[in-house]
Amino acid sequence: MEIERTDINGVCTLALNRPEVYNSFNQSMALQLQQHLDDCAANDEVRVIVITGKGKAFCAGQDLAEATDPNGPGLKTIVRDHYNPIILKIRSIEKPVIAAVNGVAAGAGANIALACDITIAKQSASFIQAFSKIGLIPDSGGTFFLPRLIGMQKALALMMTGDKVSALEAEKLNMIYKAVDDESFDEEIENFANQLAIMPTRGLGLTKKAVNLGLFNSLEDQLDVEEKIQIEAGSTEDFAEGVAAFMQKRQPKFKGK
Repeated sequence: MEIERTDINGVCTLALNRPEVYNSFNQSMALQLQQHLDDCAANDEVRVIVITGKGKAFCAGQDLAEATDPNGPGLKTIVRDHYNPIILKIRSIEKPVIAAVNGVAAGAGANIALACDITIAKQSASFIQAFSKIGLIPDSGGTFFLPRLIGMQKALALMMTGDKVSALEAEKLNMIYKAVDDESFDEEIENFANQLAIMPTRGLGLTKKAVNLGLFNSLEDQLDVEEKIQIEAGSTEDFAEGVAAFMQKRQPKFKGK
């Protein structure tokens, strides 16, 4: 299978599993990832999703052998039916999605990582907008997320030059949440995912929903959004548990409902 899945204590880890080609995407891997994301969205037992890569790389982007195959799916299908649904699913799932970048993230691989809610990378990892090297434009949401993360000028420079950005530099640019020592990377991801998995999942998902809407709204519209979503959050079991735990001076036991 091109996606290796592991479910432990509410954390679903989806590992891109084509290490012999640096986890570059082909049709099968893209469609499998979509299927797993759909399942995670519908499965109440899943409270956090982690996307990572097997082997040395996170993801080198599109498998160019498939993209240039006269009998292959072609660029239109690859962008429209492979990558676009992945990005939309990552953003619409009302659960935290963490990118655990274990190595190079290039092209679509970089932009899938940047589309996740929180991106944590090994210090030895790197990010490359590799599209310009072959005459293409950034896809997989790259032209949407990267300028919002680091500003238009820096984003355009990285897109046009295709320069490699180290994980430490990516952290300084606010491209990612954190770069961590390679030796402690696995432990850091596990601890962070487990921390989120015992938090009020509905509240976290509604926070994500509000932030998504805030990318487009005026201040007035966003205040209305906050009001409506806050009322929804206030009707959850986790809100009742959180208040009860606070009043009783104990640790809450959230169920993600």
